[in-house]
Amino acid sequence: MSLPATPGPVAAPLAALAIAVALDLAVAEPPARVHPVALFGSVVGRVDREWARPGLVGGAAAVGLPLLAAAVAAGAVWAAAGVGPRVGVDPRLLAVPVAGALLFSTVSLRMLRDVTAEVVALTESDPDAARESVRALVGRDAADLSPAALRSAAVESATENLADGFVAPLTGFAAGATVGLAVGGPGAVLPLAAGVAGAAWAKGVNTLDSMLGYRSKPVGRASARLDDAVMYLPARATAGCLAVAAGSVGALARARSWAGEPASPNSGWPMATAAAALDVRLAKPGHYALNPTAAAPSVADAERAVRLVGVAGGVAVAGAAGWLAAVAGVVAWS
Repeated sequence: MSLPATPGPVAAPLAALAIAVALDLAVAEPPARVHPVALFGSVVGRVDREWARPGLVGGAAAVGLPLLAAAVAAGAVWAAAGVGPRVGVDPRLLAVPVAGALLFSTVSLRMLRDVTAEVVALTESDPDAARESVRALVGRDAADLSPAALRSAAVESATENLADGFVAPLTGFAAGATVGLAVGGPGAVLPLAAGVAGAAWAKGVNTLDSMLGYRSKPVGRASARLDDAVMYLPARATAGCLAVAAGSVGALARARSWAGEPASPNSGWPMATAAAALDVRLAKPGHYALNPTAAAPSVADAERAVRLVGVAGGVAVAGAAGWLAAVAGVVAWS
């Protein structure tokens, strides 16, 4: 039995990307009981305890666990592709939806915007409830934060998490699919498998850092340092997406003078760019003040920030899609 004609050279990776974005818009997050990231987090939790040689264990976890996540994701795509010929269809017709679902599990934009919007609304109607809700976004103690400070914290976290929870996995997907296209060609399953492996690896690195990357956790030093390296490009790409979304490329130039104030070498870039684009002060008392001469965000400013994060996410998707289309075109003609 002959298989159906294969789709165009870029159809499979772009279809997987489209599925992931559509699922994020439609359902926001997979159920917690089957969420791959939650399952990965349960594995990471087993590392979070006292060890005789914490540095060795932390280093092994930082290297091995994201690679394990990548291998499982790629294996699922290959397994789906292997079923295709048995039922007389192109392998990618089954691999694409699996890859899209896996990519969806690594990205989070709608949930980020929804939670941020909830906190912003509550700062006006019920500040105590806002202090409770903001815990889903930030790790700082919110008990004494004013409504304006709560809005600042929510906007800061939304822009930082746009980089960690959306742009970084997209970057990993685009990088992995690029390697897959170059090695396996545009008609192979490899771009899909390598793409989701890249996304899962990036998400694994970030999850390790978010769970272990604190000074109080001796096993987290390696995870924190790896995350600093991995997030270098996504954080700055996110700043660029925010500037494009705001229609203010000059916001990047203004952000440069404030981006180094936060302790993280990366989180300052998207936060400072948002502060410049929105012309608001984003501050963590005792740590940093971005755009310090501006006023703290009003409710209207914070609502604009939620919209800005959504548009910037769209810019990131368009950038990833355009990159993949260009790479596939080059490979197809080479």
